[in-house]
Amino acid sequence: MEDGLAKKTGQAQKRLTFPDTQLVATLCGGHNAHLHILERRIGLSVHVRGNQITLQGGDWEIDLAEKVLTQLYELIQGDYPVYTNDVEYAVSILSGDMSADLSKIFQDKVYVSAHKKVVTPKSKNQKAYIDSIRQFDIVFGIGPAGTGKTYLAMAMAVASLVKKEVNRVVLVRPAVEAGERLGFLPGDLYEKVNPYLRPLYDALHDMMDFEGASLLIQKGVIEVAPLAFMRGRTLNDAFVILDEAQNATSDQMKMFLTRLGFSSKAVITGDVTQTDLPQGKTSGLIEARDLLTGIKGIGFVYFSREDVIRHPLVQKIIEAYEKTS
Repeated sequence: MEDGLAKKTGQAQKRLTFPDTQLVATLCGGHNAHLHILERRIGLSVHVRGNQITLQGGDWEIDLAEKVLTQLYELIQGDYPVYTNDVEYAVSILSGDMSADLSKIFQDKVYVSAHKKVVTPKSKNQKAYIDSIRQFDIVFGIGPAGTGKTYLAMAMAVASLVKKEVNRVVLVRPAVEAGERLGFLPGDLYEKVNPYLRPLYDALHDMMDFEGASLLIQKGVIEVAPLAFMRGRTLNDAFVILDEAQNATSDQMKMFLTRLGFSSKAVITGDVTQTDLPQGKTSGLIEARDLLTGIKGIGFVYFSREDVIRHPLVQKIIEAYEKTS
């Protein structure tokens, strides 16, 4: 790959030359959509002609754009399908750490079905999260909504089930939301708690076909239950996820963590800034973070708004609310 450096209107200019014109077209995206993302996100001018891409802007902006383009090109050479969101993620990752290796992040595949459907991390913290789940029996994923904490934990659970590393998956949530009390809700106990568990079903059905997931739930291979139902149980050969753990009380968190049996793995997710517990109640997630950090065999991964993997507006909304707090 060759490059040239020049000065124009007080800005640096760098020309990147890639070997394959067809791959450059893929790199640029339809109607140069990927290049427009670089211009908007980084703040420089990008022009393409044949197998050459010219960057014009500040030195840091050019260095960042060059790293994004060269690493994405290498991914495309390896038959990785680069989409618009991948360019957004690449800019976020490399702007935070110029030494990051996109291939190690984007090419880490979690197979969530026998048909080779895959889920991949899209940020350094997501990659660290997956690696921690592989390494440790208990992992805490702490951070704001939209960072993939629950989704990736679900993917790892389903993958473990597919590979027969566990015999069942147990998905758990506290039945506490915005101060509502179950007793005032209509229906029997199942109907009362089901709305609180809906997000777990949504994530599950995103990875498995509805019929297959429903069958596994009917057989008890996959169980979705409120946290209170875990009391008195011991979970062996299971992958257990506690979601929205900031809404677990101190006693509930201790109870949950001591349910873990042999050949089992637990992932606890939550956002310590979004607790819905009654005033005066200590969040079990916050207490566990303070008590268990540093214990060998327990992993903690912290996410930030830079890890938000949702509609681009979600990250802006989170940032706007953080400014008022």
